[in-house]
Amino acid sequence: MRVTVADVQKMKQNGERIAMITAYDCSSALIAERAGVPVLLVGDSLGMVMLGHSTTLPVTLDDMERHAAAVMRVSQKALVVADLPFLSYATIEDAVSSARRLMQSSGVQAVKLEGGKSITPQIRRLVDCGVPVMGHLGLTPQSQHQIGLRVQARRAEEARQLIEDALAVEAAGAFALVLEVVPAPLAAAVSERVSIPVIGIGAGAGCDGQVQVWHDLLGLFECRPPRHAKRFADIGAAMEQAVRAYADDVHSGSFPTDAQSSTMNPDELAAALASLDHKDH
Repeated sequence: MRVTVADVQKMKQNGERIAMITAYDCSSALIAERAGVPVLLVGDSLGMVMLGHSTTLPVTLDDMERHAAAVMRVSQKALVVADLPFLSYATIEDAVSSARRLMQSSGVQAVKLEGGKSITPQIRRLVDCGVPVMGHLGLTPQSQHQIGLRVQARRAEEARQLIEDALAVEAAGAFALVLEVVPAPLAAAVSERVSIPVIGIGAGAGCDGQVQVWHDLLGLFECRPPRHAKRFADIGAAMEQAVRAYADDVHSGSFPTDAQSSTMNPDELAAALASLDHKDH
């Protein structure tokens, strides 16, 4: 049975912590599901970690469709949420069109939108149309040129606004909310004040769950991970070592061996070569 929106909401009601992780292709989705992660996010962070961009802004609906579809081809159990990319939900009409396209083409169960009160009309309309919506407040990467890549809502007025935005997003019908890079006490206060699950990333342990980027968690990049990320393994170094060993074996001639090669009947090869020699003459 696949995890549903109602299941995730019950997890908060029951005091069960919610683990969410990004997945961008079939291999990451398979591993995450085997590990028992109940919610997968096809994030527009794929712009950086999969496509090599420096921000999420160049990510298109085509990109999101392609990666979300790859995840859904193998996903059997998790609730799969996909980001609507930059400016694809600027109006209500845009939001409905983008969500319809992404959900119909990929099969994901929900979409995620960044923003507070200003996008509640889009959230409300999508929910009215039967689309499960996850909100996203705090550090919203699609607005990074406006708000900067820093901890958000440290001052009283900003904190009050964030709480009001969270309540507005809930009232508009969002089933869950991501809080990114906000002070831990503020995130805990938001979690206490809304009935929907609050999933934190760089928002402390007071949230109902946590989300991490696949590549940060596994150490796939050599650069230092963000402060909010914990590297649970150094898979990137192991992968580099394996590839280097492969290249060395190729250069030395020790790979492939007979174990990685196929054979044929010598008579068949002799007949083929004789036929070619006959044609040459």
